[in-house]
Amino acid sequence: MAGGRLLAAGSAAGLKTSDEWRAVLAPFSHIVLVANSDAVDIGSLEAQFPPTALFVFFNKVYKVLDRPFPRPSLLISRGQPRGANIVYRGEVGEVVKFFPKDYFLGIMNIRLGQEEKLNPAADFQGAPTGHLDLVGFCGDFYTEGKTPTSGFAMALWLSDLKLPGAVVLAGFSAKRSEKWRVVSVHDWTFEQAFLRLFARLGKITIHGGVSTNAYARLAERFPEIPPAEISLAVAEVLSERLGNTDAEVDKLISLTNVIRSIDNFLRRLRPKFLKKKPKGPSGEQKEG
Repeated sequence: MAGGRLLAAGSAAGLKTSDEWRAVLAPFSHIVLVANSDAVDIGSLEAQFPPTALFVFFNKVYKVLDRPFPRPSLLISRGQPRGANIVYRGEVGEVVKFFPKDYFLGIMNIRLGQEEKLNPAADFQGAPTGHLDLVGFCGDFYTEGKTPTSGFAMALWLSDLKLPGAVVLAGFSAKRSEKWRVVSVHDWTFEQAFLRLFARLGKITIHGGVSTNAYARLAERFPEIPPAEISLAVAEVLSERLGNTDAEVDKLISLTNVIRSIDNFLRRLRPKFLKKKPKGPSGEQKEG
Protein backbone atom coordinates (compact mmCIF):
# COMPACT_ATOMS: atom_id res chain seq x y z
CA MET A 1 0.00 0.00 0.00
CA ALA A 2 2.60 2.43 -1.17
CA GLY A 3 0.10 5.24 -1.66
CA GLY A 4 -1.24 4.96 1.88
CA ARG A 5 2.27 4.68 3.30
CA LEU A 6 3.38 7.85 1.51
CA LEU A 7 0.24 9.61 2.72
CA ALA A 8 0.98 8.62 6.32
CA ALA A 9 4.63 9.58 6.36
CA GLY A 10 5.05 12.87 8.21
CA SER A 11 1.54 14.11 7.45
CA ALA A 12 0.86 15.20 11.04
CA ALA A 13 3.44 17.99 10.96
CA GLY A 14 1.92 21.38 11.69
CA LEU A 15 -1.71 20.27 11.90
CA LYS A 16 -3.86 22.13 14.45
CA THR A 17 -7.57 22.07 13.57
CA SER A 18 -10.08 19.24 13.36
CA ASP A 19 -10.63 20.00 9.67
CA GLU A 20 -6.90 19.68 8.97
CA TRP A 21 -6.72 16.39 10.83
CA ARG A 22 -9.82 15.09 9.08
CA ALA A 23 -8.26 15.68 5.65
CA VAL A 24 -5.29 13.49 6.63
CA LEU A 25 -7.35 10.75 8.32
CA ALA A 26 -10.17 10.46 5.78
CA PRO A 27 -8.32 8.27 3.22
CA PHE A 28 -7.86 5.39 5.66
CA SER A 29 -10.34 2.52 5.64
CA HIS A 30 -10.03 1.97 9.42
CA ILE A 31 -8.78 4.07 12.34
CA VAL A 32 -7.73 1.50 14.94
CA LEU A 33 -7.22 2.92 18.44
CA VAL A 34 -4.82 0.62 20.30
CA ALA A 35 -5.07 0.86 24.08
CA ASN A 36 -2.16 0.09 26.40
CA SER A 37 -3.78 -3.08 27.67
CA ASP A 38 -3.23 -6.79 28.30
CA ALA A 39 -6.13 -7.36 25.90
CA VAL A 40 -4.07 -6.14 22.90
CA ASP A 41 -2.59 -8.73 20.54
CA ILE A 42 -0.56 -6.72 18.01
CA GLY A 43 0.06 -9.67 15.71
CA SER A 44 -3.65 -10.42 15.54
CA LEU A 45 -4.50 -6.77 14.82
CA GLU A 46 -1.95 -6.63 12.00
CA ALA A 47 -3.44 -9.77 10.46
CA GLN A 48 -7.08 -8.69 10.77
CA PHE A 49 -6.87 -5.18 9.31
CA PRO A 50 -5.93 -4.28 5.73
CA PRO A 51 -2.93 -2.17 4.67
CA THR A 52 -5.31 0.78 4.32
CA ALA A 53 -5.83 0.93 8.12
CA LEU A 54 -4.22 3.54 10.38
CA PHE A 55 -3.16 2.39 13.85
CA VAL A 56 -3.31 4.97 16.64
CA PHE A 57 -1.16 4.40 19.73
CA PHE A 58 -0.89 6.24 23.05
CA ASN A 59 2.23 7.47 24.88
CA LYS A 60 4.34 4.55 26.16
CA VAL A 61 3.91 2.19 23.22
CA TYR A 62 6.71 -0.09 24.48
CA LYS A 63 4.04 -1.53 26.76
CA VAL A 64 2.32 -3.13 23.75
CA LEU A 65 5.03 -3.12 21.07
CA ASP A 66 8.26 -5.11 21.23
CA ARG A 67 9.50 -4.38 17.71
CA PRO A 68 9.16 -1.66 15.04
CA PHE A 69 5.61 -1.50 13.70
CA PRO A 70 5.66 -1.36 9.87
CA ARG A 71 2.11 -0.11 9.36
CA PRO A 72 0.67 3.43 9.01
CA SER A 73 0.69 4.78 12.56
CA LEU A 74 -0.10 7.85 14.65
CA LEU A 75 1.03 8.47 18.23
CA ILE A 76 -1.18 10.39 20.68
CA SER A 77 0.83 12.26 23.31
CA ARG A 78 -1.31 14.02 25.88
CA GLY A 79 -0.23 17.17 27.62
CA GLN A 80 0.08 17.23 31.41
CA PRO A 81 0.62 20.28 33.64
CA ARG A 82 4.34 19.79 32.94
CA GLY A 83 3.74 18.95 29.29
CA ALA A 84 3.74 15.54 27.59
CA ASN A 85 5.06 12.85 29.92
CA ILE A 86 7.24 11.26 27.22
CA VAL A 87 8.96 14.65 26.90
CA TYR A 88 9.63 15.51 30.54
CA ARG A 89 10.64 11.91 31.26
CA GLY A 90 13.02 11.89 28.31
CA GLU A 91 11.29 8.97 26.57
CA VAL A 92 10.58 10.48 23.13
CA GLY A 93 13.40 8.60 21.42
CA GLU A 94 12.51 5.34 23.16
CA VAL A 95 8.90 5.62 21.95
CA VAL A 96 9.41 6.95 18.42
CA LYS A 97 11.91 4.20 17.55
CA PHE A 98 8.98 1.79 17.22
CA PHE A 99 7.63 3.72 14.20
CA PRO A 100 9.58 3.44 10.92
CA LYS A 101 9.62 6.85 9.26
CA ASP A 102 8.09 5.62 6.00
CA TYR A 103 4.96 4.54 7.87
CA PHE A 104 4.75 7.15 10.62
CA LEU A 105 2.14 9.87 10.23
CA GLY A 106 3.63 11.52 13.33
CA ILE A 107 2.63 12.69 16.81
CA MET A 108 -0.66 14.29 17.79
CA ASN A 109 -0.03 16.33 20.95
CA ILE A 110 -3.40 16.90 22.64
CA ARG A 111 -4.80 18.50 25.75
CA LEU A 112 -8.23 18.13 27.37
CA GLY A 113 -7.98 20.40 30.42
CA GLN A 114 -6.97 24.02 30.98
CA GLU A 115 -4.17 22.90 33.27
CA GLU A 116 -2.67 20.68 30.57
CA LYS A 117 0.18 22.04 28.47
CA LEU A 118 0.93 21.48 24.79
CA ASN A 119 4.58 21.10 23.82
CA PRO A 120 6.29 22.83 20.90
CA ALA A 121 7.12 20.47 18.04
CA ALA A 122 10.84 20.85 18.80
CA ASP A 123 10.32 18.95 22.09
CA PHE A 124 9.59 15.77 20.13
CA GLN A 125 13.11 15.52 18.73
CA GLY A 126 12.31 16.02 15.07
CA ALA A 127 9.32 13.70 14.88
CA PRO A 128 6.54 15.24 12.71
CA THR A 129 4.19 16.82 15.24
CA GLY A 130 0.74 18.35 15.11
CA HIS A 131 -1.49 19.61 17.90
CA LEU A 132 -5.13 19.39 18.92
CA ASP A 133 -6.65 21.53 21.66
CA LEU A 134 -9.75 19.78 23.04
CA VAL A 135 -10.22 21.78 26.23
CA GLY A 136 -13.88 21.53 27.21
CA PHE A 137 -14.61 18.87 24.57
CA CYS A 138 -16.21 16.47 27.08
CA GLY A 139 -17.02 19.05 29.73
CA ASP A 140 -20.76 19.23 29.10
CA PHE A 141 -21.44 15.57 29.91
CA TYR A 142 -18.43 13.91 31.58
CA THR A 143 -18.49 13.08 35.29
CA GLU A 144 -17.82 16.18 37.39
CA GLY A 145 -14.45 16.08 39.14
CA LYS A 146 -13.07 13.46 36.74
CA THR A 147 -11.12 13.81 33.50
CA PRO A 148 -11.61 11.75 30.32
CA THR A 149 -8.95 9.30 29.22
CA SER A 150 -7.14 10.12 25.99
CA GLY A 151 -8.59 7.01 24.33
CA PHE A 152 -12.16 7.92 25.23
CA ALA A 153 -11.74 11.49 24.00
CA MET A 154 -10.16 10.31 20.74
CA ALA A 155 -12.94 7.79 20.11
CA LEU A 156 -15.59 10.48 20.56
CA TRP A 157 -13.68 13.09 18.55
CA LEU A 158 -13.11 10.69 15.66
CA SER A 159 -16.78 9.74 15.72
CA ASP A 160 -17.72 13.42 15.49
CA LEU A 161 -15.48 13.80 12.42
CA LYS A 162 -17.78 11.39 10.54
CA LEU A 163 -14.87 9.81 8.68
CA PRO A 164 -15.55 7.46 5.77
CA GLY A 165 -13.54 4.74 7.52
CA ALA A 166 -14.52 2.75 10.58
CA VAL A 167 -13.34 3.81 14.04
CA VAL A 168 -12.24 0.66 15.88
CA LEU A 169 -11.32 0.35 19.56
CA ALA A 170 -8.83 -2.42 20.42
CA GLY A 171 -8.04 -3.40 23.99
CA PHE A 172 -10.32 -0.86 25.69
CA SER A 173 -11.08 -3.19 28.60
CA ALA A 174 -10.48 -0.83 31.58
CA LYS A 175 -9.40 -3.89 33.58
CA ARG A 176 -6.84 -3.79 36.38
CA SER A 177 -4.01 -6.29 36.34
CA GLU A 178 -0.59 -6.75 37.90
CA LYS A 179 0.85 -4.87 34.93
CA TRP A 180 -1.76 -2.17 34.27
CA ARG A 181 -3.13 0.47 36.60
CA VAL A 182 -6.63 1.92 36.30
CA VAL A 183 -6.11 5.50 37.45
CA SER A 184 -8.95 6.81 39.62
CA VAL A 185 -8.89 10.31 38.09
CA HIS A 186 -10.90 8.84 35.19
CA ASP A 187 -14.48 7.54 35.36
CA TRP A 188 -13.91 4.11 33.84
CA THR A 189 -17.45 2.87 34.44
CA PHE A 190 -18.97 5.86 32.65
CA GLU A 191 -16.55 5.51 29.73
CA GLN A 192 -17.20 1.81 29.29
CA ALA A 193 -20.97 2.34 29.33
CA PHE A 194 -20.71 5.26 26.90
CA LEU A 195 -18.47 3.37 24.45
CA ARG A 196 -20.72 0.31 24.47
CA LEU A 197 -23.74 2.47 23.72
CA PHE A 198 -21.81 4.16 20.90
CA ALA A 199 -20.91 0.73 19.52
CA ARG A 200 -24.53 -0.41 19.61
CA LEU A 201 -25.51 2.76 17.75
CA GLY A 202 -22.93 1.93 15.08
CA LYS A 203 -20.84 5.06 15.65
CA ILE A 204 -17.72 3.05 16.57
CA THR A 205 -16.67 -0.59 16.50
CA ILE A 206 -15.21 -2.50 19.44
CA HIS A 207 -12.66 -5.04 18.28
CA GLY A 208 -13.94 -8.48 19.20
CA GLY A 209 -17.49 -7.16 19.33
CA VAL A 210 -19.79 -6.19 22.18
CA SER A 211 -21.30 -9.11 24.03
CA THR A 212 -25.05 -9.39 23.86
CA ASN A 213 -26.74 -7.75 26.81
CA ALA A 214 -28.26 -10.49 28.94
CA TYR A 215 -30.89 -8.08 30.27
CA ALA A 216 -31.96 -7.22 26.72
CA ARG A 217 -32.45 -10.95 26.09
CA LEU A 218 -34.40 -11.18 29.33
CA ALA A 219 -36.76 -8.44 28.13
CA GLU A 220 -37.22 -10.25 24.82
CA ARG A 221 -37.96 -13.56 26.56
CA PHE A 222 -40.46 -12.02 28.99
CA PRO A 223 -42.11 -9.10 27.13
CA GLU A 224 -44.69 -8.81 29.92
CA ILE A 225 -41.99 -7.36 32.19
CA PRO A 226 -41.57 -3.61 31.48
CA PRO A 227 -37.94 -2.59 30.76
CA ALA A 228 -38.18 -0.04 33.58
CA GLU A 229 -38.90 -2.83 36.06
CA ILE A 230 -35.86 -4.78 34.85
CA SER A 231 -33.69 -1.68 35.27
CA LEU A 232 -34.99 -1.10 38.79
CA ALA A 233 -34.36 -4.73 39.75
CA VAL A 234 -30.80 -4.58 38.40
CA ALA A 235 -30.14 -1.32 40.27
CA GLU A 236 -31.51 -2.86 43.47
CA VAL A 237 -29.26 -5.91 43.21
CA LEU A 238 -26.19 -3.81 42.37
CA SER A 239 -26.89 -1.55 45.33
CA GLU A 240 -27.09 -4.54 47.66
CA ARG A 241 -23.91 -6.06 46.26
CA LEU A 242 -22.00 -2.78 46.61
CA GLY A 243 -23.27 -2.44 50.16
CA ASN A 244 -22.03 -5.93 50.98
CA THR A 245 -18.66 -5.16 49.37
CA ASP A 246 -18.34 -1.97 51.42
CA ALA A 247 -19.00 -3.96 54.59
CA GLU A 248 -16.25 -6.44 53.72
CA VAL A 249 -13.83 -3.63 52.88
CA ASP A 250 -14.54 -2.07 56.29
CA LYS A 251 -13.64 -5.41 57.90
CA LEU A 252 -10.37 -5.53 55.98
CA ILE A 253 -9.55 -1.97 57.06
CA SER A 254 -10.20 -2.94 60.67
CA LEU A 255 -8.03 -6.04 60.38
CA THR A 256 -5.11 -4.01 59.03
CA ASN A 257 -5.31 -1.26 61.64
CA VAL A 258 -2.55 -2.85 63.74
CA ILE A 259 -0.25 -3.27 60.72
CA ARG A 260 -0.77 0.36 59.69
CA SER A 261 -0.18 1.56 63.25
CA ILE A 262 3.12 -0.32 63.41
CA ASP A 263 4.12 1.04 60.00
CA ASN A 264 3.36 4.63 61.07
CA PHE A 265 5.26 4.14 64.34
CA LEU A 266 8.34 2.83 62.52
CA ARG A 267 8.21 5.73 60.07
CA ARG A 268 8.24 8.20 62.97
CA LEU A 269 11.33 6.47 64.40
CA ARG A 270 13.36 7.07 61.24
CA PRO A 271 16.21 9.55 61.90
CA LYS A 272 15.44 12.97 60.52
CA PHE A 273 18.56 13.01 58.36
CA LEU A 274 17.19 10.00 56.42
CA LYS A 275 14.02 11.95 55.58
CA LYS A 276 15.88 14.86 54.02
CA LYS A 277 16.55 14.75 50.30
CA PRO A 278 20.11 15.45 49.12
CA LYS A 279 20.90 18.93 47.94
CA GLY A 280 22.14 19.71 44.47
CA PRO A 281 25.07 21.98 43.54
CA SER A 282 22.83 25.05 43.74
CA GLY A 283 21.87 24.23 47.30
CA GLU A 284 18.31 23.24 46.34
CA GLN A 285 16.92 19.89 47.32
CA LYS A 286 16.68 17.44 44.46
CA GLU A 287 13.34 15.94 43.44
CA GLY A 288 12.67 12.45 44.72
